[in-house]
Amino acid sequence: QSWDRFGDWPILAFIVCRASCSIRGNLILFQINTNGFVAVAEPPAEEKYLGKMPSEFKMIAVLLGDLDNSDGQGKVYFRHDSTPNILGRAADHIRQGFPDGKVEKPTNTFIVTWENMAAQGTPGRGDQLDTKRITFQLVVAYTASSAWAILLYPRNGLQFLYTSIGGERKLLESCFNEGLVGWFWQKQGLYFNLTSDDEASIRQLTKKTNAAQSGVWVYKIGSSPFFVEIEPGKVTRSPENEGPHFVESDTIAPAPTSTGTIQRIHPTEQHEPETRYITSETLQPTHTTAAPTPPRSAPQHPQIVVVDEDLDVNVFAYNPETCAHNRHKCSASADCRDHSRGYCCHCRPGYYGNGKDCVAEGKPQRMNGKVNGQVFVGNLPSPVRLSNNDLHSYVVANDGRAYVAISNIPDSVGPSLQLLSSLGGVIGWAFALEQPGYENGFSLIGGVFSRQAEVVFQPGNERLTIKQEFKGIDEHDHLVMSTDLDGRLPAVPLGSTVQIEPYKEIYQYNRNFIISSSSRNYTITSPDGDVQTRSYQWRQTIVFQTCPYDEAGWAGATLTTQQLSVDQIFVMFDANNHLIRYAMSNKIGPIRSISTCVTDAQVRLMLKVSLIVRDSHSEACCYSEECSETRIQYLGQIHQNMFLSGPAEENRPVDHCQRGSHDCDAPQRALCRYTGGSAYICSCLPGFEGDGRVCRDVDECQQQDRCHAEASCSNTQGSFTCQCRPGFHGDGLHCSPTFSEREKTQCEQQRESAVADSDVPFSFRPRPVGRYVPRCDEHGAYEPTQCHQSIGQCWCVDANGQEIANTRTGPHSSPPLFTPAPIGPTPRPDVQPIAPGAYLLFAQSGKIEHVPLDGYIMKKEEAKPLLHVPDRVVIAVAYDCVEKMVYWTDITGPAISKASLTGGDVVPVVTKELQSPEGIAIDHVARLLFWTDSTRDTIEVSKLDGSHRRVLFDTDLVNPRPIVTNPAYGRLYWADWNRDGPKIEMSNMDGTERVVLVKDNLALPNGLTFDYENQQLCWADAGTRNVECMDPHRQLRRNIVEGIQYPFGLVSFGRNLYYTDWRREAVVAVDRHLGKETEEFLPQKRSRLYGITTTATQCPQVYNYCADNGGCSHLCLPRLGGLSCRCPDTTDGQCEEKVL
Repeated sequence: QSWDRFGDWPILAFIVCRASCSIRGNLILFQINTNGFVAVAEPPAEEKYLGKMPSEFKMIAVLLGDLDNSDGQGKVYFRHDSTPNILGRAADHIRQGFPDGKVEKPTNTFIVTWENMAAQGTPGRGDQLDTKRITFQLVVAYTASSAWAILLYPRNGLQFLYTSIGGERKLLESCFNEGLVGWFWQKQGLYFNLTSDDEASIRQLTKKTNAAQSGVWVYKIGSSPFFVEIEPGKVTRSPENEGPHFVESDTIAPAPTSTGTIQRIHPTEQHEPETRYITSETLQPTHTTAAPTPPRSAPQHPQIVVVDEDLDVNVFAYNPETCAHNRHKCSASADCRDHSRGYCCHCRPGYYGNGKDCVAEGKPQRMNGKVNGQVFVGNLPSPVRLSNNDLHSYVVANDGRAYVAISNIPDSVGPSLQLLSSLGGVIGWAFALEQPGYENGFSLIGGVFSRQAEVVFQPGNERLTIKQEFKGIDEHDHLVMSTDLDGRLPAVPLGSTVQIEPYKEIYQYNRNFIISSSSRNYTITSPDGDVQTRSYQWRQTIVFQTCPYDEAGWAGATLTTQQLSVDQIFVMFDANNHLIRYAMSNKIGPIRSISTCVTDAQVRLMLKVSLIVRDSHSEACCYSEECSETRIQYLGQIHQNMFLSGPAEENRPVDHCQRGSHDCDAPQRALCRYTGGSAYICSCLPGFEGDGRVCRDVDECQQQDRCHAEASCSNTQGSFTCQCRPGFHGDGLHCSPTFSEREKTQCEQQRESAVADSDVPFSFRPRPVGRYVPRCDEHGAYEPTQCHQSIGQCWCVDANGQEIANTRTGPHSSPPLFTPAPIGPTPRPDVQPIAPGAYLLFAQSGKIEHVPLDGYIMKKEEAKPLLHVPDRVVIAVAYDCVEKMVYWTDITGPAISKASLTGGDVVPVVTKELQSPEGIAIDHVARLLFWTDSTRDTIEVSKLDGSHRRVLFDTDLVNPRPIVTNPAYGRLYWADWNRDGPKIEMSNMDGTERVVLVKDNLALPNGLTFDYENQQLCWADAGTRNVECMDPHRQLRRNIVEGIQYPFGLVSFGRNLYYTDWRREAVVAVDRHLGKETEEFLPQKRSRLYGITTTATQCPQVYNYCADNGGCSHLCLPRLGGLSCRCPDTTDGQCEEKVL
C-alpha cells in the first residue's frame, strides 16, 4: 500500500544520483543514496559510514541503514518543485513547527522519496508478499534567507527498525551531519542526532513530532553552507494529544561532538572556494551485539547519474508521471488517463473498482487473510490468543450476500465471537448490492484501505478493537486482508445461539476517509433455553488513498452519505470443526428513516476526545444541513489523526510492550508479553538465560552432542553454528567423509566382478559359458530391463537388481514393457531426435494455451488456446500420455479437472475438501493422481478419476507447491517454499521413506520437473533466481542457469528445460548442456503464466509394480522395489492393506 504525505511525487528513479539546486546564488550538488540519506559531497564506500556515525561528509540522514531496492519494488525518486500547491504545503509545515515567528514563503523545494525500501538481505517467502518495507520522504524548502528540512515518516509505524551491518543488527539512524570542517586542522563539525541507540527513539519518529503532526519533523538548517545552525520545530504535541505544547527555542551552534575525529590535514590547494572533505577514520559508537543474521549478498555498486543544471532551469522537461510510464500500475481491466498533473486509472465498462483494482461486475469474490490478536472473554484474567488463524470469505456480488469463516477457533472464545458479525461487515459493505446512483465500498476505493472499528457491549461495557488492512487483489484475483483483535468480549456459554437483528448504518464520506457508527441489538439463547437481549455500540473509520490528479473529482465526493442496510444475518460457532461463521445480505443506497445530523455529542462519542474547534452553527446542528457538512469536514481533520495514533483517553490501561515503555531486556534477547491491564511479563528468548530484564547468552557449545563428532562448534549470540572439519562434508550436525571419487554402486560392483571373471585366461580355469553381466545406467543404477544375450532372455528388475516375478521372456521373444537398449554406443543425449507432434501446454489465468514444438524450437506463430475456463485461475497442469488428457488445478473453484486434447467437455475430478491446490502430478503407469494443497498443507493421492482419495502427508508442510513423479522407481518429489526453511523432499509413492533431498541455498523453489531419460530432478527458484538439477540417486547437484527473473512452472523435454516467468510474462527455453537461455515466447495477451507441461506422441517406456493395480482392492501405490496396497481415507466396503 502506497503511503504519501506530500502527494504522489515520484518523478524519476535512480539508485544513486546527483541533483543540483541553487540557494542564494550558490550551487548545491545533492547526492541521493538508497541507504536513506542525501549528501552534499561524494559519499565514501558504505562500510565507512554505516554504523560509524558521525561521518566525514555532509549529509541529512532521514533513515540511515543498509537498505535495499534491488528486488524491483523498492524505488528512490526525486524532483524539484516550485508549484504553488507544494510551496504552500511546505510553508504550512514550517509555520506549524514555528508558530511564534514570521516565516518567509518558500521559493522552491527539493523532494526525495524512498519508497518500499527493504532491509538488505531480509529473508522472505520469495514472492516478496511478506517482505517488510518502509517509505519515507525528505523535503528541503528554500526561502530567501535560509533552508528548511522537513522529514516525513509513515503514520502507521516502521515495519523494521534494524538492518544488518557487518553481520550485526544495527538500529536505523536519523541525523544532520556537517562532516569534517576546517582548513589546516580539520575536526568533526556539527552532528545533530534525532535518534539514539535506544529502539524507542526510532519508533518515536512516527509517533511524535516537532511540527504539530505525528511523524512530521521540521528543522531550520541555515543557508549555504548548510548546518550553520540547526533549529528544531517547537510544537511537540499533535492534535490527537491534549493540545499544542511549545518549547523554548533551541538553536544549536556548530560544535565538535565527543564521538568525532579531529585530524590535522594539509590541503593540497591553498585557495579552494569551499571546504574539502577527506577520508578519515571515525570512532565507532558502542552498539549492543545482536544475534548474527544470515550472510548478505555481495554489495551492489550503483551507477551515478549527474544532473548539473541550475535550479532556474527546469531539470526535468518532461513528466514521467504519465500513462506512458505507468500504465502497468493500473489493473488489466482498467484504462489509464493522463491529467494535467499526473495519471489516474479508471475501470473499464463491465468492471468496477478504483482503477488499480478492478473486478468484473457480478463475478463472485473471494478474500483470504489471517486473524491475530488477543481477546479476553467475560471476567477471565488471561486472554485467548489468536495466531495466524485463516480467514476466508466468499461474496455473491449479484445479491450482495457475504460469507465469512475463520478456522481453528478455541471453544473458550468461539461462542463469544458470534457477537462480532461486524468483523466481516466491512466485506459486506465493500461488495454490497448497489441501488441506482449509489456505489459500494470497492467501487469507490478499491481493495487497498485500512479499517479500525471499536465495539462497546452493553450492559457490561466490554470493549474490543478491530484493525484490518486490505492489501489489494493478488495474482489469484483474491482480495488479501489481515485482521487484528484486541479487547474483551462478553461471555457466551458454549452451545448458545446468537441472533443479530437487521440494522442500518450511515456511511459518511470524505476524500481519504469514511466514518460510520450505529447501535445494534442481539439475542443470546443459551442451551437451557434462557433468552437475553442485549446491544452494542459500533463505530469505525476507513482510511484510503484516492487518485489526486482527477480534475473531475473522486466519485465519492458526490456521495456525502450513504446507507448500508444489512439483514438475513447468520452467525454460528461450529464447535466440532472449530469454525466461526458469519453470513449477511448487504445493500447500499439512499438514507431512509435515520437522522443524518452529526451533533457535538456524536462527535465526542466517535472521537473520544473533546472538541478542539467549534463552528458558529454548533447549537443548531440538528436543523442545519450546512452545519452537518461543516461538522463532517471538521470531523475528518481530527479523525484522520485519531485513527492512526489512537484516541486519547484518561485512565486507560497501557500496553507497555507495544508502547516500548517496559523494562525488559533488548528485543533481540528478551520478549515482553502483555498480560492485560497495564501488566506485562519479561522472559528471555531461546539461547539466553536470566529473569527477562537481564538476559545472558547461553554457550551451547559447552553442552555435549550439539554438533557432529567430526565438526567444530562456534557459539553465537543466542545460538551456535556447526562446521564439518576438513575431510568431511555436511551441515555440521551430520558430517560424512569427503571422497575424491564416489563409491561404486551395487550394480557397478557386480558388473565389474562379472567382467573381471570373464577376463581370466583359459589356462587358469575354464571360462563360464554365457556369463550374465548386469547393465547399469549412467548413474550406476540397475537398468529396469536386464538381458542375458547368450540365452536370449530378458526380464525386469527392481532397484536392487532383483528379478521381478513373471517378467522373464523366452528366446527370440520381445521383452515385457521395455525395449532393451541396443548393443554398442548409444547416441549423445544432446543429439537425440524428438518425436514430432509434441507440444508445450501452459496455464495463463483462465485458460490453457499450447505451443507446438519443432524439435526443440517453439513454433510461436502456431500458438493458440487449448481451452478456456472463464472466472478460474489455473495453477498447475499435467498430461496423461495414455488417454491424452490434460489435468489442471484451479484455486478459485477450488477444483481439479481434466479435458481431452481432442476436444470435449471439462470433466471435474476432485471438487471437495480442497482449498488451494497448487501442484499436480500423474503416474501414467499406475494410473494415479497426486496433488499438493498449500492451504490445507497436504499431499494427497487418488486414482485418475478422483476415486479412492488418500492423504499421504499432512505434517511438516508449510507451503507445498510443485510435485512430480518418477514411475520407474515409484518415487515422488515435491518442493515446499516455506520462507523459514524451503526444501525439496522425496518419498515412495506409498508415503514411505520420506527424506529431504535439498535444503541448502533454496529460497522459493516454484518449479519442479523430472527427466525420465537422464534421471535428473530439476527446479527453478524465484528467490535465488537459479535453475538447478541434481541426480537424486547420488545427490550430485549442478547449476544450469543463473540470474533469471521470477520463474513459476518448469518442465523438462529432451536437452531443454522450459519455464514460465511471472515478470517477463513469457515461456523461456533453456539448453541444459549449453547452460543458457535460447528462446522466449510471449503470449499475445500479457499476464502472469503459471504451470507448464509437455505432450508427447507416445508414453515413456517405463514400468512399475502397479501397472495392473498390483492385485490391490483399492489403491496400488508403487514404492522402490515393490508396492503397497492402501485404503482410501473413506471407504464403503472391505479394503485390505498389505505391502508386497
